Amino acid sequence: MYGFLSRALKLQQQKLKTPTRIISQPLTLTVFVFLLCYIYITYKQEEEQKKKDMHETGGGGSGTMSVDLNDYAIIKEGEAEILMRKNEVFYNPTQVDNRDMSIAVLRTFISKRKHEHEALLLKRTKGAQKAPGKDSSEPDGKEAAEESVRNDENTNGECEMPEEVSQDEPCSISKELVKTPEGKGRGELRPPRVLEALAASGLRSLRYAREIEGIGQVVALDNDKVSVEACKRNIKFNGSVACSKVESHLTDARVYMLTHPKEFDVVDLDPYGAPSVFLDSAVQSVADGGMLMCTATDMAVLCGSSGEVCYSKYGSYPLRGKYCHEMALRILLACIESHANRYKRYIVPVLSVKMNFYVRVFVRIYTSASAMKNTPLKLSYVYQCIGCDSFHLQHIGRTVSKNNSVRYLPGFGPAVPQDCSDCGKKFNMGGPIWSAPIHDQEWVTSILADVKSMKDKYPAYDRISAVLTTISEELPDVPLFLSLHNLCATLKCTSPSAVIFRSAVINAGYRISGTHVNPLGLKSDAPMDVIWDIMRCWVKSHPVKTQPADLPGSVILAKEPVLQANFARAVASLSKAQAKKVTRFLPNPERHWGPKLRAGRQITSKHISLLGPLALNGTINHENGEEPTAKRQKTEDEDEEPTSNS
Repeated sequence: MYGFLSRALKLQQQKLKTPTRIISQPLTLTVFVFLLCYIYITYKQEEEQKKKDMHETGGGGSGTMSVDLNDYAIIKEGEAEILMRKNEVFYNPTQVDNRDMSIAVLRTFISKRKHEHEALLLKRTKGAQKAPGKDSSEPDGKEAAEESVRNDENTNGECEMPEEVSQDEPCSISKELVKTPEGKGRGELRPPRVLEALAASGLRSLRYAREIEGIGQVVALDNDKVSVEACKRNIKFNGSVACSKVESHLTDARVYMLTHPKEFDVVDLDPYGAPSVFLDSAVQSVADGGMLMCTATDMAVLCGSSGEVCYSKYGSYPLRGKYCHEMALRILLACIESHANRYKRYIVPVLSVKMNFYVRVFVRIYTSASAMKNTPLKLSYVYQCIGCDSFHLQHIGRTVSKNNSVRYLPGFGPAVPQDCSDCGKKFNMGGPIWSAPIHDQEWVTSILADVKSMKDKYPAYDRISAVLTTISEELPDVPLFLSLHNLCATLKCTSPSAVIFRSAVINAGYRISGTHVNPLGLKSDAPMDVIWDIMRCWVKSHPVKTQPADLPGSVILAKEPVLQANFARAVASLSKAQAKKVTRFLPNPERHWGPKLRAGRQITSKHISLLGPLALNGTINHENGEEPTAKRQKTEDEDEEPTSNS
């Protein structure tokens, strides 16, 4: 009682500025009781207001967590922890591969960005030394152009007035205009700013802030109020590091990116479904030389189940072949390039992966009206035979060089006759797709080396290292791939081993490799007539049963091979990873390893095939008042990070 009175009187003193010695004066019992009741009511009102503020911001005032942890499950991934409750905010543990891969790419991006900046400064220094007689304050020619590009970037060394943030947001970063003394700091490279357009629980942003060294401000957006509240709660839960770097906003990501052009060095799009509606604003929000990371999970659309829907969303028509997942990657890249070209910008892919149930691309974006003209050279239409596995590419554009000038002209066509020259059937036409390389092998090598050197930092190390290893051995300049099993199915013959088939292609003077998209896929620069000649030679030594003459396989085998295949084992028939027996394709770590329900959707019995019976039982038990086993209290050992008072 005494403690309560002391606290209440201190509170009342602050409000009324009344000296505490008034209680020493003789007071009647009635007046004392009245005063005590008044103080008590005021105290309760203050407590209710604090609880209301905590509910709105997802945490207690002054950066102190006052959330009842018994109401949440604590999920730890990497160095970040989040509080989850039922299906309130979208969270998919399957996407740990996605988040790990993104962290690995970001680490390499920060390193290469630093090296590129140092090289640019060195180049400018050498240029200044070669022209000592010129006034350094009047840059000429190339230096002026580079200065113009640097000013357009709004990212390196230049400071700008950012958007003001409300003072009642306890974890928002204090944004002040940093004034650089004249002539100083001009060559400084500030930490990269990251924008996560669809943050949900904020787990990805928290991992970026806590695990990537040298990263700057991370802005997490969402247009769902519950998600933003959860994100702010998780920011506070992760301590002062997260509070100082991560901020969350309730806004439409498209509007935010449009109103912040070229302000972010990294923009991360990971929507639930198609990213197409965000691409136009995203390519404008990325600074020159910055990174756009984009995920697409609508694989049924991208792989040809609804070609008209894919065309309406991405501007390309998909084909249903064994290479459909790689074609999905190339359709997404072509779509991003199309949006970038509208603003005199273009993309350079550094890594494109198909993992689990989605595709994800990492591209750098640059501004150049002249380089943008090369886009038609990077796009192609695809002709797929409906009778056999033959496919052919038709480039949209070509160039003609004369003296020192280059002319851009339409591509030559048609690339194929009306009927397939191998089996006589018709062609389906798809595209346009990105037919230029979808990986930068130097980047892939650097990312893989970084992942291997920090394997303890990646929860999904085995899976992402396997994918990167396979990508590092792909032929970078060969679009799409063949399936050896499909070739044999067309001919109705037994299948040669992959080593034998690869050896025959290599002995014929062509290159061949695997692909990370499909364990049975084979990339080769050999033309289709060479591939079918190799198969004809194989069938001669491994005869097939007589088939109707009008089948595609019968038409193909009726022709004599022009090339005599050599099936002697070639040295390069096995990749380095295969020779060392490195695992390249891993099974799913658990059943029902795939997409999850949208946040807020009620889990019912019809979702068993998607989530599994355990998820359904856990939901039912939780509704009956039983505590899920995943819940646990945060121990003192885990709570080493002090909370922020900002």
